[in-house]
Amino acid sequence: MNYYPFDSRNKIYKPHFGAIKAGETLLLRIIIHFDAHLHDAYLCIEKDGGEPYEIHLEPKEQIDNYRFYDTKIKLDTGLYWYSFRYTSDYGEFFVTKTDSSLGIVSKDGGKWQQTVYDADFETPDFVSGGIIYQIFPDRFYSSGEEHKNIPTDRYICKDWGKQPEYRQENGICSLGNDYYGGDLKGITVKLPYLKELGVSLIYLNPICEAHSNHRYNTADYMKIDPMLGTEDDLKELCNEAKKNGIRIILDGVFSHTGDDSIYFNKYKRYGDGGAYNDMASPYRKWYTFKNEYPGYSAWWGVPSLPEVNEENEEFLEYITGKDGVVEKWLSLGISGIRLDVADELPDLFLESLRKCVKDKNKDAYILGEVWEDASNKISYGARRKFLLGKQLDSVMNYPFANAIIDYVCKGTAKNLLETVMSILENYPRESVRTLMNHIGTHDTARIITAIANYGKYCGDRKWQSEQTLEGSLYDFAVLKLKIAALLQYTLPGVPSLYYGDEAGLTGFGDPFCRAAYPWGHENTDLLSYYKALGNLRRSKVVFKDGDFEPVVCQDGLFVFLRSQGNKKVLIATNISEYEQEFLNTYNVNNTLFGENVSETTDKIRLKPYGYAIIE
Repeated sequence: MNYYPFDSRNKIYKPHFGAIKAGETLLLRIIIHFDAHLHDAYLCIEKDGGEPYEIHLEPKEQIDNYRFYDTKIKLDTGLYWYSFRYTSDYGEFFVTKTDSSLGIVSKDGGKWQQTVYDADFETPDFVSGGIIYQIFPDRFYSSGEEHKNIPTDRYICKDWGKQPEYRQENGICSLGNDYYGGDLKGITVKLPYLKELGVSLIYLNPICEAHSNHRYNTADYMKIDPMLGTEDDLKELCNEAKKNGIRIILDGVFSHTGDDSIYFNKYKRYGDGGAYNDMASPYRKWYTFKNEYPGYSAWWGVPSLPEVNEENEEFLEYITGKDGVVEKWLSLGISGIRLDVADELPDLFLESLRKCVKDKNKDAYILGEVWEDASNKISYGARRKFLLGKQLDSVMNYPFANAIIDYVCKGTAKNLLETVMSILENYPRESVRTLMNHIGTHDTARIITAIANYGKYCGDRKWQSEQTLEGSLYDFAVLKLKIAALLQYTLPGVPSLYYGDEAGLTGFGDPFCRAAYPWGHENTDLLSYYKALGNLRRSKVVFKDGDFEPVVCQDGLFVFLRSQGNKKVLIATNISEYEQEFLNTYNVNNTLFGENVSETTDKIRLKPYGYAIIE
């Protein structure tokens, strides 16, 4: 038998898969053929940003014509990179990483990553095993109750089913200024519906006072937008949700405010004060003013979003200090915060926010928006520390989302597996169990539209506003969506359902992905599918914290096992246009959920676009 010299995902070489806790013993071993005539072997390791050093590997037992060389080490919190070196009768050689986890003898290969996180790092248990439901508050459901103190410069849309306005210049009815009237009481009314979907956590896009319908341009961190309701409405929502086994988290937007805000006040909506108008304003130091247009630092150059210096002491105290913004919202009953553009928030801010949140409620959830692998991301010239124990609990899982969509559209099973294994290997298990596994959000095209238009031309907003999706193209996209959702709901992490996806909503990116929920016009077949899938997920302990084991990955066939103790569930999908089969190695025989599947004692068969969850 031939062996690779090293494989970070094989317990023969590395008994502890993935990230480890600080101070935990890590065993690493390579295997070298006798023909190499090896003299000495070394682990070459360096802490990220530090000096590399070597550790001698001790010769150990042999297997066939190979010998193991290993070492045991303990590391403190941080990110580490490692490879191996050995000397022999033939000279000096290196064992380096390939594009996967495998090692080869090469001087030019890569290094393996080892994440080491704080030994006391814990994440909230209520998140794991559940289902997240993301709501864009203005577009979910309106209670019909009248709200007071609504600014008169907003366009109130009376047609719930109207396509969101996409034009920038269209009088008062313009992009971002058309409001449909969804409110907090409306969400409370629909809690029984969310319970039917198996939802355990609602993530609300911003609810603070702001002067556009997305509310990412905060006007007042201390007030709820009047169109959404009152603090009492939020308390009622949190209380009623908890009675239904559901928690609420809010969007925290702290990298910028709105220019039309009590803090910046560019247009004097809030009197004569504010950083833009008053050099002596208490908020002046929050911002950076300069001579070039627009006269201040703006988030991604957008003038309506003046950028905040998050390390400013006054701002930090206002947000994370005693009786500050974070404490206020936690005291009203929310169970955590999703941080907008978390990778643009400095370490000091993230660490201060975590301390504030956990001091108030150690079980509160801190979720970050990071679009890449959060364990090794570099932003603003520095390696980030999101998941090492002092900042975030977990992140939005964009790598999974992209890989799942690629798989159902192209059949790239191997790419999906590599993405899953890479995240599981790099992230702390505590973060994995609370990953937000979405396949669509307020920032992306609706998943049905994304699938139907995969790899196709997607024009400007005017072009997008004229497109429809119906007939066989729509039906085929829904078929693929069912497979995508099955993976999303069964892979490690927590599935996140963007409101209306379960009802068959379509639409390209902002603003078309933010249409109102189609009450009374749902795709009932798809809705039934999501309800059944959600409740099956909630009923099986393996989906809460179970291990992941790949089984088959080839030609559009993706099969894996989730297990916890003696509980085992096999998940199989076939995205190809022909029937595929695989050995029933685990002797599973009870199909809990599926379509176009059959199993025998020896084999499991999936017809084209078949899928199954088998116990």
